[in-house]
Amino acid sequence: MKNPNRQTVIELTDLPNIGKAMARDLHTVNILHPQDLIGKNAYYLHNELCRVTGKQHDPCVIDVFLAGIDFMEGGDPVPWWKFTAERKKHLSRNHKE
Repeated sequence: MKNPNRQTVIELTDLPNIGKAMARDLHTVNILHPQDLIGKNAYYLHNELCRVTGKQHDPCVIDVFLAGIDFMEGGDPVPWWKFTAERKKHLSRNHKE
């Protein structure tokens, strides 16, 4: 698991869980630098990605967004799938309203 210095990291692909394809997706929603993730909402970013591309992207993309945001906001580098339960809970709660 990559563990870069979040204060000096420059490329999205230097972040844990972010490869070239995910970096392209983030660029699509105007996340160009790792610091751009700070304060962002992963669910909003996923909705924007789907809207802009006209495609429904896998919900696991939300997990990767959550992992990137969490890391840039001071969390430990953990695999993206550690956020799956959080995403499922969030989405099921929102569908009940």
